[in-house]
Amino acid sequence: MITTLDRMVLFSFFRSYSIVWVSLIGLFVVIDLFTHLDAFMNRPGSFPSIAAYIIRYYAYHVPQVFDLMAEPIALLAATFTVSWMQRNNEMLPQLSAGIPTRRIIRPILIGGAIAVSLGPLNTEFIIPEVADELMASRDDPEGAKAQLLMGAYDTSGVHLEGMAGFRKDRRVDRFCATFPESSPSGMVHITAEEAIYVPPGEGTLTGGWMLTGVMPEQQPEPLPINFTPLGHGRAFLKTDTADYDTVRRGGTWYIYASTARLREMLGSSDPRRQVKMAVLFHSRITRPLIGVLLVLLGVSIILWNPNRHMALSAGLCMAIGTGYYGCIIGCTVIGNSALVSPALAAWIPVMIYGPLAFVAFDMIHT
Repeated sequence: MITTLDRMVLFSFFRSYSIVWVSLIGLFVVIDLFTHLDAFMNRPGSFPSIAAYIIRYYAYHVPQVFDLMAEPIALLAATFTVSWMQRNNEMLPQLSAGIPTRRIIRPILIGGAIAVSLGPLNTEFIIPEVADELMASRDDPEGAKAQLLMGAYDTSGVHLEGMAGFRKDRRVDRFCATFPESSPSGMVHITAEEAIYVPPGEGTLTGGWMLTGVMPEQQPEPLPINFTPLGHGRAFLKTDTADYDTVRRGGTWYIYASTARLREMLGSSDPRRQVKMAVLFHSRITRPLIGVLLVLLGVSIILWNPNRHMALSAGLCMAIGTGYYGCIIGCTVIGNSALVSPALAAWIPVMIYGPLAFVAFDMIHT
């Protein structure tokens, strides 16, 4: 049953959450804006158009920042709410009435779980939609300037790279494709003066790269099944996943994909990156649980000493958040290095924070 006091505490939590969210996200925007102000101001156009572009740029990048800070923001909001209740003696009348401490903070834990869930929702539904904008350069939103290409593997095993790319035309200059040893012709290197990606559609010459100025002009037989010579130095290279954005983003392009898309790619991705994709997939699954445990641990530690100053409580939150990031990064590294299985790498933080959180919660003075 939700009481009036529960609604008051829950409202206080979301008020703290809003303040922390605006403060941290706003701090990032201000620091990043002044650090890269020249890149924005050197664009042609009037001041209103530049201001509109800056707003648009950070509107797309806020979800990416929030994706990194969702759990610490929820932790700070929960601990600030508890500390504020202690400072104003709001818990004392309820304790005097016989209400346990764990019952008093229940709305905060519920609010924390809701806040933590916003991070995975942002990852699943917003990040994939704005992935192209996240990769755009600050001073070239139209994609007309040459871009550095990171290169990528197609699911067929073909490695694609180039000297420079142009996002506006989906064009790559000095294109190079390397076919694996498992292809019918063995390992073959094919270069082209220019390659333009043709999105999937009707017809056979779609869903791949139209090559111009192909070298060598005479390819060794037998030809790879996804390579079609067209004559006069032209050819078409069929690809499954290696479109222009994939080649531009490089081998880590999949970090912007949704969990459902990651699951599809795990069965068909290149073995050299499959381990990292599996670690990311399992980390997506355990992320909400780790976030809830983080909030539970932070609130429990704050309640150990009701007389602790809010500044010290904030310091404890920073220490817990630092440990959280260190644990996540460390487990990701050992998982990507295949020192442990991807599933274990994702569940190690749960194994660490789970017992700590429940022991701390059990030690709360009631």
